Amino acid sequence: MSKNSHQQPNSSKTQEINDTEESWWLEAIKTIGLSLFLAFGIRTFVAEARYIPSGSMEPTLQINDRLIIDKVSYDFRKPVRGDIVVFNPTQALKDQGFDDAFIKRIVGVAGDKIEIQDGTVLLNGQPLKELYVANGDDTLVDTCGGGPSGSAPAFLQNPQTIPENSYLVLGDNRHNSYDGRCWGVVADDELVGRAVFRFWPLHRLGTIPEPKVSEPGES
Repeated sequence: MSKNSHQQPNSSKTQEINDTEESWWLEAIKTIGLSLFLAFGIRTFVAEARYIPSGSMEPTLQINDRLIIDKVSYDFRKPVRGDIVVFNPTQALKDQGFDDAFIKRIVGVAGDKIEIQDGTVLLNGQPLKELYVANGDDTLVDTCGGGPSGSAPAFLQNPQTIPENSYLVLGDNRHNSYDGRCWGVVADDELVGRAVFRFWPLHRLGTIPEPKVSEPGES
């Protein structure tokens, strides 16, 4: 038997090993690439995680709570009163130097006439029942003077009708929230999404409560 005939099987085995190693690397690259694509795609278009940096939404949301923000549902329905939403800074907030997203609760939608009287939010002339507000706190506008707006008049110093495709948002912790009563409304295109699930801490794991918000005239 010739020398070459003995070498041929070794050459084939080496080629098989090289092919196996190359296939493993290709599969790893494909898997990593797909994972990154899915992670980026999900975060960009479907949902993303957020944490709560302040107490402005207490008691509903606590500092350092981790939430899942749904970025899809508003493609199919309009935001409604009572939704807890994440939104990018409005122009008024950008002018004051804010860059980070906010999280607040929608209390007014397009066409609503909102005003504050004696610490109570009035919706189209009727008191808005807000059982989620911390300790039944009064809703005041004089707290705006302590915010970055300085001496600028509060948005809700006088009754306001919410414009089309806009929302008035307030924090549940009315004594510790710099919100729409001070700087105005949030536009549709400034919304990031709706808070739907809390995944941390584990002892408060679960969906975000969706309290029924009364309409004018409801008991």
